Order: sequence, then structure tokens, then C-alpha cells
Amino acid sequence: MQLTIGIAACSSEGAALCYRTICARAPALLGPHGHPNIVLYGHSLNHYVAALERGDLHNVAELMLDTARRLSAAGADFVICPDNTIHAAMALVRDASPLPWLHIAEIVALEAKKRGVRKAAILGTKWLVDSDVYPDALAEQGIAYLRPETDEREIIGRLIMDELVNDIQNGESIRYFQNLIARMKSRGCDAVILGCTEIPIIITDENSLLPTLDSTRLLADAALHHAISPRQEAA
Repeated sequence: MQLTIGIAACSSEGAALCYRTICARAPALLGPHGHPNIVLYGHSLNHYVAALERGDLHNVAELMLDTARRLSAAGADFVICPDNTIHAAMALVRDASPLPWLHIAEIVALEAKKRGVRKAAILGTKWLVDSDVYPDALAEQGIAYLRPETDEREIIGRLIMDELVNDIQNGESIRYFQNLIARMKSRGCDAVILGCTEIPIIITDENSLLPTLDSTRLLADAALHHAISPRQEAA
């Protein structure tokens, strides 16, 4: 018996990429046109943004918990959230949630460990990069990390929120990400975490000077394998 995946959507682009990835990769495991049952619910992104701008993680958690309740009512067995930033509220969510959650940063950190990464660059929104979401997950696996400089965080945060979440793909912005990754490599990083679920839309192993840890697709793969292996317990 397969489990039903619940997707807690935040941005449309990140949620759509995660959903498409699950459906595209499932036939290799389940046969032609096969994929697990999936339900999706998302509050308006502006509610999350307003809470993040206030630094109100309790409100972020309330939105996440309301989403989990709606997904549970729709038949989901566990939840994934293809948004790295709001995982900053996960400590307020897990114990109160009606469903278990797979944690995107924990999944990425496990993959980094598997690949032998020693020092990972963390890219994402300013909120995510400033948070302990990835530092904590990486520390659990004994992996060092490096954040971009303050001005770099401001720029990539703006590019994510003004462009990528709105499906705007700008050549100049892509080059900025590529140049930033090159700088992170020169600072000693041997891999880059694409810690915003929209970054993989424009940055891949093919155009990055560092090997990428694609948080969106790694989460999708973890959800797919968890759904078709129901004996495995969600984190």
C-alpha cells in the first residue's frame, strides 16, 4: 500500500517543480504513467512573506499547521514543504502537527554526507541564509558551511522574491548566481546548496562551478521513495 503525499505549497514555482518532479520520476518505479497519490494545499504567499518580514515564526507555524490539517483531511499521510525558508518554524510545527513532515534541510544534509561534501555554500532567501535551518542540519552530519556575505544575501534574496517566485528568468540574474557560486568556491566550498526551491529552475550542475545540492528535487525524490515504502517512518 502506498502513502499519499501532502504538499504544503508556499511559492507556486517551488511547489510546481516539486510536484512535476515526483510525477516525472515515479514511472521508473511504478510503471508507465504511475505516481503516488498527491494532495496539495497552499496559503497565499503574501501571508508567509508578511510573517517573515515581522520575524513572526509563530504565525508561520500557524500557517503550516493549518495546511497540515487541511492535507490530513484530504487524505495525506505525511507532508513535504517545497520551501526552505519556512522550515525555520519547523520546531514549532512537528510536535503539534496531525501529520509527520519530511524536513527538506535534513534530506539535503544527508545527501551531502553521502556525497562526501566537506563545506557547503548555502544559497537562498535572506531569511533562510540568516537562519539556522541548514547550519543545524549540516552540523548533524558533521559538514561545515559558508553563508554569502551580507550584500550578496540581499541581492540573491531580491532576485528570488522579485523574479524567481514570479517565473521571471533573467540572464543577468543567472550570471549573478553563477558568479556568486564561483566566489563561494574560491572561499573553500566544495558544493552549493540550492536552498531556495526556485533556484534549481535556473542553476544546475551544467552551469554551476560547484556541484549542486538541489533541495527541490532531493525533497521530491525523498517523498516519492517514502510514499512507495510505507514501512519507513517519516522524520
